[in-house]
Amino acid sequence: VGATRPPESMRVSVLSLAFLGGAAAFAPLPAPTSRVSIAGRVAPTCAVSQNASPILQPFQERRALKVISGLHNFDEKLVKSVVGAANAGGATLVDIACHPDLVKLARSLGNVPVCVSAVEPEKFVAAVRAGADMVELGNYDSFYLEGRVFSAEEVLALTVETRERFGDSLPLSVTIPHTLPLDEQVALAMELERAGADVIQTEGGMPMKPSAGGIQGLIEKAAPTLAATAAISRAVQIPVMAASGISAITAPLALAAGASGVGVGSAINKLNSDIAMLAAVRQINEAMSVESARVRSRAY
Repeated sequence: VGATRPPESMRVSVLSLAFLGGAAAFAPLPAPTSRVSIAGRVAPTCAVSQNASPILQPFQERRALKVISGLHNFDEKLVKSVVGAANAGGATLVDIACHPDLVKLARSLGNVPVCVSAVEPEKFVAAVRAGADMVELGNYDSFYLEGRVFSAEEVLALTVETRERFGDSLPLSVTIPHTLPLDEQVALAMELERAGADVIQTEGGMPMKPSAGGIQGLIEKAAPTLAATAAISRAVQIPVMAASGISAITAPLALAAGASGVGVGSAINKLNSDIAMLAAVRQINEAMSVESARVRSRAY
């Protein structure tokens, strides 16, 4: 008699267990207990972020789903499609290019909070005045294609400058460059926590080429950001968001690895229809809900 194929939910759960079982392979050596400033730069000493903004509640509940339209995507038609899918599909945050007109457009399409991404803090000013709810230093993918990389020192300096410009009330997410070795990513995350970041976002790399298709390929593509998430979430107290290579298959793995949410870009914004984008957002949201319910049931 042929073997019965297990249901999809069971197969994903098995993958989650396999990932957790191999987490030690992803994690670096234990993070240092002392917080020595990167390259001698002293970040302002502050407590772990106590920002009470409702924007951060989904992170605290480990169900944040951020849909990313792209840091350099100023195409209003495409941004409208992505934001529309985020609103209708159950996303908790939408991340768009840093331009006041796009902020106004996004806010006109629904109630999902709007995050703007840039690597120049001064660009946030007009976007925040236009109604942006959160700012993100990161989404570096387009810069990597130009040969531009970001050092730990630069990311920390940008974080300090952003906090000096906007104070502590504006929610701030900062991406850790995947180009850094994993132990340096952890060290930078600890410095960013001290500097007042509310959320740490991990990333993989666009050049990742899976060796296979299907579920195996999706997991291979997400492996770098899952590894960073597993390591960083053990070293900081603020929420960690996994981004790059995230899909309906790998979003539950990110939560299992310690993420408080996921950021999804190309799995949505590269689709060729509004219906397909909406379906993708809903599928990821549902996959995260199943994993969150599983975790809650184990807690009781």
